[in-house]
Amino acid sequence: MTALIIDDEIQIRRLLKLALESKGHTVREAENGTLGLQAAVFHKPDVIILDLGLPDMDGVEVLRRLREWSPIPVLILSVRDQEAMKLAAFDAGADDYVTKPFSTAELLARLTAIQRRHSADENANLHIGSLHLDPAHHTATLSDEPLKLTPTEYAMLAQLVKHAGKVVTLKQLLRAVWGPQSEQQSNYLRVYANHLRKKLEDSGLEIQNEPGIGYRLVER
Repeated sequence: MTALIIDDEIQIRRLLKLALESKGHTVREAENGTLGLQAAVFHKPDVIILDLGLPDMDGVEVLRRLREWSPIPVLILSVRDQEAMKLAAFDAGADDYVTKPFSTAELLARLTAIQRRHSADENANLHIGSLHLDPAHHTATLSDEPLKLTPTEYAMLAQLVKHAGKVVTLKQLLRAVWGPQSEQQSNYLRVYANHLRKKLEDSGLEIQNEPGIGYRLVER
């Protein structure tokens, strides 16, 4: 597991780094929200430990920005123990909340639990009509026959299947498939949508384009 620690207290980062590395985990560190979001993009950690009292922005705002493009599990580690603050963090997409001071053993156990839950959700099979995706093995079948997809085609199709029948916005697709730095490159989506349409011909499935908004996968 790779963990990203976003906390401005160097003592806390050192303590967490020692605890995590003693269990064989890789650790990345960031001392503020801006650097933390950049590290999340470039290092793609398995889990994030996030402080709320950061020097450049509130941790809840960091979490909101992260959730615009990533489902990475996040554990909040903060001195703030007010119920309203905890509710705000969970509403913004936190997976768990631990208050300081804390037990490293409990924190490690909670990290393992949220990462396990996330892996189970990510690896759950997806299907619509005769199309089945197995995210755990990155395989796809159409009418019980293997469907050959490039990694990018697979990632885009998985987003459409996951939200089948609903419009997935251009920004959501670009962030999920190529990352937040690519959200202006809507031409990517046109190219790959056309590739997928050809591969889904005669499947009873249709990728519909809502011009300027996004794409929707439906059964005809």
